[in-house]
Amino acid sequence: MAIQTPGGSMPRSLHGAADRATDSNAFEKLARVGFAASGVLHLLVGYIIARLAFVGGGGGNADQSGALATLGSQTGGAIMLWVAAAGLVALGLWYVAEAVMGAKPRDGDDKPGWKRAKALGLAVVNFAIAFSAARFAMGSGQSNAQQNAGLSAQLMQSTWGKVLLVAVGIGVAAVGAYHVYKGASEKFLDELRVSGGKAVTAIGVTGYVAKGIVLAGAGLLVILATVQADPSKATGLDSAVKTLGQAPFGKFLLIAAAAGIAAFGLYSFIRSKYSRM
Repeated sequence: MAIQTPGGSMPRSLHGAADRATDSNAFEKLARVGFAASGVLHLLVGYIIARLAFVGGGGGNADQSGALATLGSQTGGAIMLWVAAAGLVALGLWYVAEAVMGAKPRDGDDKPGWKRAKALGLAVVNFAIAFSAARFAMGSGQSNAQQNAGLSAQLMQSTWGKVLLVAVGIGVAAVGAYHVYKGASEKFLDELRVSGGKAVTAIGVTGYVAKGIVLAGAGLLVILATVQADPSKATGLDSAVKTLGQAPFGKFLLIAAAAGIAAFGLYSFIRSKYSRM
């Protein structure tokens, strides 16, 4: 049997399971841990980028895998990684429930299909990071940069592979552009259940715009790498950051990027407490 929801019909059991999950206080709290975990990882990425600016290489990859490796190297790192993985899985499941049920209505919200698609995409991202965190906790984590370069090299061997890489690059650049828009327009404030003051707004704008610029750069590098048949440039965030450091005034650009990514991390902590869920 199916029931009608704001986004259409779906099996009653699926909708009911999602509804029960989002009504669980324990599940909500664990999902909020996912936002906090994201905050920690972004702060660590900001730290790694700052090290690139001040002391050069040796601080790890400037991406999620570098942050996970740094976290895992600390005392009690494996435990922290498992906690992060659990929180990120819970947050991913929350987004799945949101994709099933539709986001809670907001004033002027007339794009339920887009909201569902975005929630599903965020679920995939959180599951992927949780999987990486679990692998690092078990001692089998791998560098995102190396994996991306290896996969890109394989895809570049065929025409369809190149088309796929270009499509991925466009997609990542589009996500980056959306982050910039979301930050500059202050749309992120709609995510919070409290009014954002000047400090929260400044942190959110800085974080979203900075992360968006870095993501857009990573996407453009994937396209450039495909055109030039150079998989070493298609390593994701790490490549974008290191390319930024090679530009004129690269040190200052890296410092700005580090501050921006760290600001996104701080905003993630704000979301862990005040996000609408």
